[in-house]
Amino acid sequence: MKALKTFEDELLMFLERFDHAVQGFTSEDDDALELERVVDEYSRFILDDAYIEKWGQLERKGVPSEVYLLRKASAFAVATLEKHRAHALLKGRTGKADYFENIESCIDEEFGSFQVTSESVVLLVGSGSFPMTPLVIARRTGAKVLGIDIDEEAVTLGRRVVESLGSGLDIRLEQKSVEELENLREVTHIIFSSTVEVKYDLLDQLHDLTGDGVVVSMRYGNGLKSLFNYPSEEVDAGKWITAGNVIRPDQIFDLFIYEKALRGGVR
Repeated sequence: MKALKTFEDELLMFLERFDHAVQGFTSEDDDALELERVVDEYSRFILDDAYIEKWGQLERKGVPSEVYLLRKASAFAVATLEKHRAHALLKGRTGKADYFENIESCIDEEFGSFQVTSESVVLLVGSGSFPMTPLVIARRTGAKVLGIDIDEEAVTLGRRVVESLGSGLDIRLEQKSVEELENLREVTHIIFSSTVEVKYDLLDQLHDLTGDGVVVSMRYGNGLKSLFNYPSEEVDAGKWITAGNVIRPDQIFDLFIYEKALRGGVR
C-alpha cells in the first residue's frame, strides 16, 4: 500500500473508504462492521488536536474542492448506518457504534438554560431513521416532539423505532417540509440536525411561522468538524439573537442557541 504523504491524502483516503463501505451495502445487511469502523474512525479523526492543527494549515494554504465531498459522503454513510441500526433493532439485534454514543451524550446540553418541560413542544428538523433525540427528550421530559425528514424511508423506519422504543410517548414523525407543518406557533423549541444543508435558510423561514418565545438549537461544525457537519452561518439579528455558543471539543458537533428577536431586534 502506498504510504500517505500529506494531510490531504488522509482526507481523500477517508472519502475513498466511505465510498467503498457504502457501495453495495443494504440497510438490512447483518454485517455493518466496515461501515461502523470507518464512521467511528472518522469521528475520532475530526476531534484529534493534531489533525485540527493540520486543517488550519491546510485552510491557510487552500483546501482542495474535492475534500469538501467528505461532508456529503460522511453524512450519507451515517444515514445508511442509521437505517442499518433501525433494521437491526426491529429484528431484535442490538449494538451501537461510537458515533451514536457521541450524539446521545450531547442531548442534555441541547438548549442550555432554556429548559424543556412537559409543557414544551419540540420540533426536530432532520429526524433520521433512528430518532434518538425525540426518544430521549420525550422520555426524560414528557414533552411533545415532532420530527420531520425529507427521506421517506427514514420516516417509515423512524416511526417503527418509536413504536418499539417509545410506546406511549408523544412523538410524531412526518415526511413534510417546514411550510407544510400546521400549528407551528405552538412550537417552543427547535433542533436542527447538523447534516441539514439548508438549515439556516429554514431558520430564516421559521421566524415568521413560529411564536415569539421559540428557542433554537442549531447543531453545526466549523473547522475540521465542517467535514462531518454543515458549518454555522451569520443570522439576521433582527430575527434571531444568539443566546449561546456551546463549543464541545470532545463532541462531534457544537451548538448555537438562538432566541427569536422581537421588534427592533431585541427581546
